[in-house]
Amino acid sequence: MEWITALGDLEGLKSGATVYGQGGPWILGLIKVVTFILPYLLIVPILVWWERRLLSWMQDRIGPNMTGTYTFKDGRKFKILWGIPQAFVDGIKIFLKEDITPKAVDKFVYFTAPAVALFPAFALAGVVPWGPQEGIYGMLTPIADLEIGLLYILAVSSLGAYGVVLSGYASNNKYSLMGGLRASAQLISYELAMGVSLACIVLSTGSLRMTEMVQKQEGDLWGVAELGVIQNWNIFTPFGFIAAIVFLIALVAETNRAPFDLPEAENELIAGYHTEYSSMKFGVFFMGEYAAMFLLSGVFMCTFVGGYNFLPIDWAQLSQTASLGPAQPVFGFIDQAQYWLAPLGFIAKAFGGVTLFVWLRATLPRLRYDQLMNLGWKQLLPAAVANFIVVGIWLVATRLYGSAGGWIAAIVSYALTYLFFLKFVFKSKTGKPTFETRTVTMVNSPAKKEAS
Repeated sequence: MEWITALGDLEGLKSGATVYGQGGPWILGLIKVVTFILPYLLIVPILVWWERRLLSWMQDRIGPNMTGTYTFKDGRKFKILWGIPQAFVDGIKIFLKEDITPKAVDKFVYFTAPAVALFPAFALAGVVPWGPQEGIYGMLTPIADLEIGLLYILAVSSLGAYGVVLSGYASNNKYSLMGGLRASAQLISYELAMGVSLACIVLSTGSLRMTEMVQKQEGDLWGVAELGVIQNWNIFTPFGFIAAIVFLIALVAETNRAPFDLPEAENELIAGYHTEYSSMKFGVFFMGEYAAMFLLSGVFMCTFVGGYNFLPIDWAQLSQTASLGPAQPVFGFIDQAQYWLAPLGFIAKAFGGVTLFVWLRATLPRLRYDQLMNLGWKQLLPAAVANFIVVGIWLVATRLYGSAGGWIAAIVSYALTYLFFLKFVFKSKTGKPTFETRTVTMVNSPAKKEAS
């Protein structure tokens, strides 16, 4: 019964005091893992179901999303479970499928690669804050509030490419090897733009901690006290908006999702790096992809869109405004509700990011490989670097000339940068777009007569 007492002593656990012998921190760590890590194993079927439902709505087609629908004799349909059973049945099917291992593979690397691909998603979960840093949520999330949180995220997220490269190398298959090589080249191209875009936020907030980044976004909009009711989410600032666009595109490429799914292009490489994988080995790759989508969407929300806050409104300040009169208790209630429902706010925003992934898959065709490289090196990276320079100018001008001087300097810098990009980057000297275009002319030539 002593461990129940330990769980009830929240203040002791929060302060790290010894509650159950020397096991207080261990109990707290176990609570964190069970509460915030294990659910990632259960959220993958829900994400698969959500993607199928969205694709069926967007593309107007019927498929596994109709599982659980009862059809009457007169043709009327009654949706019981809206396709939910299909995702769980697919999981059971993966477990029961025959596990085939080709003879010529490098077995140690072949079996290790799926685990390496799944590892980053769970390692990232430990540094992403699901709730405020006060009260019980401050004790439970994040699991590790690292001072170098953002650097840790960049380092760990890039490890996912190792699983793809190793699987392609170990499969002894030319299609798989080509998919692995594509993944490594894609990672190098987009990781740089992603890192520089996040560096803009680090420079503006002055911290690498994910928790502090979220807290800084709860301040006054643009630093103006009169706009204090509206929170200063990074995406509302010019540099934050540009960094968010660059980071989001790099994020889609990082997770190998359409239109950047060249490492597993079906029309070129069959299935790419996981061509030779079946049963649960393929299922682990599948789980890693969806868990990474959800978690990296959460990283995007924490960095640019206010984290666990539902709306960019300071409800606490509204509840303290005397001029509102009878509405004060209402805003106070909303403030309390937002605190207790903070994890749901984080999950809802992360699902919004997954929805965008699915939307892109349903809308955009797969890029050619040269277009993929051009976009990463010639468009995103220069834009991210230019944005980083403008953020530095804004910070220096703000310190020297105040907030107004900083914004004037930033606006002038953005205007000059846009003219420079328009002249030298987005268009070549001939005025044509830098993206290479190819045309194929189909000609029906008459058949040649055989010489007699």
